[in-house]
Amino acid sequence: RAGARPRWQAPEGAALDELSRNFTYGALGAGNGSLSGSWYRRNQFHLFGVLLAVLGNLVISISLNIQKYSHLQLAHQEHARPFFRSLLWWGGALLMALGETGNFAAYGFAPITLIAPLGCMSVTGSAFISAMFLKENLRASDVLGGMTLAFAGSYLLVNFAPNISQAISARTVQYYFVGWQFLIYVILEILVFCILLYFYKRKGMKHIVILLTLVALLASLTVISVKAVSGMITFSVTDKMQLTYPIFYIMLIIMIASCVFQVKFLNQATNLYSTATVVPINHIFFTTSAIIAG
Repeated sequence: RAGARPRWQAPEGAALDELSRNFTYGALGAGNGSLSGSWYRRNQFHLFGVLLAVLGNLVISISLNIQKYSHLQLAHQEHARPFFRSLLWWGGALLMALGETGNFAAYGFAPITLIAPLGCMSVTGSAFISAMFLKENLRASDVLGGMTLAFAGSYLLVNFAPNISQAISARTVQYYFVGWQFLIYVILEILVFCILLYFYKRKGMKHIVILLTLVALLASLTVISVKAVSGMITFSVTDKMQLTYPIFYIMLIIMIASCVFQVKFLNQATNLYSTATVVPINHIFFTTSAIIAG
């Protein structure tokens, strides 16, 4: 029939069609546009990951402002005490753990390049919360300029990121873990981290860029380990058990350790600088490091 699609298709053509679907979030054929039911069926796991990431980042923005409020309260007390003795600070820390759990789960359903840019939700949420409850300045340029650029950049990253989902097994993680690309990346990261840590500890330099670069370097390891751990858990549920491999526990330890030290440096930054300043810079540094690491 004229205009009909042939039943048989060369392997090369089928591969190109699949690649096209991966990179456009669409599907072939009439009536399969980006808003069709077919598109939703194909991307329902990704959409669930996006929802978890959005909710998780909003909870994180609340937690950062609660921790900032606890620092302000402690600073006005006559007898200063460590922040970790404040119940309010621990409440913020628990909320942050809850938000990060949402992000952790999101990485199991969607690619890093789709989830990481959604940190712009924490930028927006934190800006409005800090302005309303902490009475921090929120200028019109922050709303019209900074937030617009954040959402525009996130849209471009999400829209043009390759829609490629890969089942992550323990053997896949082991293969990349000993690859030369990963080893070079980790060596460079450790070198930069040690240099910045020297200036932070020995020279007493606590500039916001140094603090948040330390957070971002740790975050890149967190993103890699979270994606590996969540991917292996997902693979264990849907296919074959992966939790018996030593690489799972290695990545789990890296994930926990990097998260703990991230909280330390991020808490130092929120203590010294306003939340409206810390959160946007942290979002930019984190997104960049996460995409490079991914």
